[in-house]
Amino acid sequence: MRITVSALLRTLAIAAAAATLAGAAQAQDTIKIGWAISKTGPFAPGAGITTLPNYQVWVKDVNDAGGINVGGKKMKIEVIEYDDRSNSEEMIKAVERLATQDKVDFILPPWSTGMNLAAAPIFHKLGYPQLAVTANTNKAEELHKRWPGLTFWLGLPSEIVDGIVATFEKIKKDGKIGNKIAMISVADQFGIEMSGAARAGLKKAGFDIVYDKSYPFGSQDMQPVLKDAQAANPDVLLAFSYPPDTFAITDASKVLAFNPKVFFVGVGTAFPIYKGKYGAGAEGVMGIGGSDASLEGVKWYIKHHKEVMGKEPDRWASPITYASLQVLQQAIERVGKLDRAAVTKEINTGSFDTIIGKIKLENGLSKNIWAVGQWQGADFFGVAPLDKAGAKPVMVPKPAWK
Repeated sequence: MRITVSALLRTLAIAAAAATLAGAAQAQDTIKIGWAISKTGPFAPGAGITTLPNYQVWVKDVNDAGGINVGGKKMKIEVIEYDDRSNSEEMIKAVERLATQDKVDFILPPWSTGMNLAAAPIFHKLGYPQLAVTANTNKAEELHKRWPGLTFWLGLPSEIVDGIVATFEKIKKDGKIGNKIAMISVADQFGIEMSGAARAGLKKAGFDIVYDKSYPFGSQDMQPVLKDAQAANPDVLLAFSYPPDTFAITDASKVLAFNPKVFFVGVGTAFPIYKGKYGAGAEGVMGIGGSDASLEGVKWYIKHHKEVMGKEPDRWASPITYASLQVLQQAIERVGKLDRAAVTKEINTGSFDTIIGKIKLENGLSKNIWAVGQWQGADFFGVAPLDKAGAKPVMVPKPAWK
């Protein structure tokens, strides 16, 4: 049989197309999910407690269940990850690599406010939804309008500060504290925004800020700052700090026997290693966040996280991180295909059942938040918003250091 050149070319084209389709079908047997996270550098402790373990637990849970249901087909997750070395430029390069070279279907966010805000333009440019769980900024709604795939899950600094101020007002009204507050904050965007909002809110509420000082990011010796704060004889120490600072502030306060009636330290207070290190000394310490330990979903999650990772999760952003991944999974399953634009729209408009309860974003923000938590016994309970279901009464004064 004679084969013409044109017929041969058509046959080769069909074969090539079939091979391409077969390759695409084979590639879609899994969902590629990538992330660039701080495994080394100053952000590694926070990322290694709040973010990375929850990515790992969720991936295991999904794959153990057979995968995510995409249009009737169960697809397991294939992970591609990079260490951003706590460097925003490295993180951006890694995100671009995940999108353009690894061609992942979805990218999970980095850790911290600064890293997420640095990542936002590139996530938007590349068309990926960004579940910025560990980011906290009063510009959240404005940024969501600019980059609709960018969503926020911890509440605004103003909302957190509202909870802090309301808590302090309540215990002052009850006669448990006076009106003298010493405030310290890390000199980066997180500390600047939080302290700025707190400064305005506390003064409006009639509190006297007797000491107000910022300290450089990465500071290790907190005694000089705390000695000055102690000399002001405050009723409250309010610190907007990152995990290393939170521990350094607590250590220095113990050395100095600085034990105000309210001792509030920032990010890291909710970490189980905080309770593990200070034991009974953690009792009564307040910080940002918290959780409702009475929720069945939270009870299951804490137990499950410990079984999988060999350690307990933190009691603030960890359950929210896992809940955000439940939202992502439900959005993919509802859309029924790996269409990032459609999944982003569903995340922004849908209502989702999660371990922390119902989540429905409003203008890119979750309203299911805790502003203030406190160590009481074995758990870091949410205490504010004061009217939120599950809120525990505040313990004041804080017991003496052990």
